[in-house]
Amino acid sequence: MRYLVLACDFDGTIASDGRVRDETLAALHRLRDSGRKLVLVTGREIEDLLSIFPEIETFDRVVAENGGLLYRPASREHKTLGETPPAEFVAALRALGISPLSVGHCIVSTWQPHEKAVLETIRDLGLELQVIFNKGAVMVLPSGMNKATGLEAALLELGMSPHNCVGVGDAVVAAGGSIGQGRGAN
Repeated sequence: MRYLVLACDFDGTIASDGRVRDETLAALHRLRDSGRKLVLVTGREIEDLLSIFPEIETFDRVVAENGGLLYRPASREHKTLGETPPAEFVAALRALGISPLSVGHCIVSTWQPHEKAVLETIRDLGLELQVIFNKGAVMVLPSGMNKATGLEAALLELGMSPHNCVGVGDAVVAAGGSIGQGRGAN
């Protein structure tokens, strides 16, 4: 199998405390100069990522919001891959005083211990949303959306197969998961 695409996570993988070391950037540039493609896959909202990572154009595509948004660094365009968070959901969480609360193009996020209030609000409003937990973060996305589905969209745009993609990250992956199966991307 020949790997033509590297998909990597941001926090805890190429970045520490939101910063990417010069040595890491140099390695990414060498990989890209070899003709391979780079895809950054992160739970961060794109605006936040752009504010802390000026070298974003190192990547061919960025999957942000835990799979909810596809960003094209060369053109600075983005494509939302899911529904906008329901206004009544966001309003209900704000009414409950949930803080911090961040609302992206597809994602609504907060931190533990607010997961119970988030889950109850989803239930009470009868919404079709999923909750993803990662290192204390509580991320709410449209059902079926995750980093793997976002990566699949990025690969499709790049004309690349999941079979030619290798991914690295720091999250725990369920046994048997793989990018091609739509789960298991970090």
